[in-house]
Amino acid sequence: MATISNNAALIVPPTPVGETNDIRGVKPPVAVPNDWAWVFWTLAILIGLIAAYYAWRYWQKKRVFKLMVPPTPPHVRARQRLHAALAHIQDPRAFCGEVSDALRVYLEERFRFHAPERTTEEFLIELQSTNILTVQQKQSLTDFLQSCDLVKFARHEPNEGALRDLHDCALRLVDETQHDRVAAVGATVNA
Repeated sequence: MATISNNAALIVPPTPVGETNDIRGVKPPVAVPNDWAWVFWTLAILIGLIAAYYAWRYWQKKRVFKLMVPPTPPHVRARQRLHAALAHIQDPRAFCGEVSDALRVYLEERFRFHAPERTTEEFLIELQSTNILTVQQKQSLTDFLQSCDLVKFARHEPNEGALRDLHDCALRLVDETQHDRVAAVGATVNA
């Protein structure tokens, strides 16, 4: 029988008990996920979506309310501008500019005339070709605009009484044209 020797074997000397690397210390406990955590996250997302929906509805209602507020009618805005023009009655040029601009803007808003962008002559030529105003109203408007042009461009200096007459003429034209003539005629027939 042959003897077998293990000359190539590695001999590890014994190590003291406290110095070994093969046994490690106890790990701390691992947190186990809560089975109800998904419910809480789902509820939080759902509550956020509901809050966003109600906020969207609130803003939509607020926007619709803004759209429902009727715009100020042209005759009311014209009266406000004419009233504000009285503050300039001591300066005839500024006063006539304010009064004629107020009436021109009113005519554009009310009848779709392009009054503010045109000269008085261009506007009066267009006015004569329409039947929106009566003959008396057309003549009154012609006189009014020509008087305002005299003050604005020819440096005519009317007294305060003449300026108040121009103001009254503008107010009278706004009052006469604020309603449709067809509606006014229908109202007198039904009365």
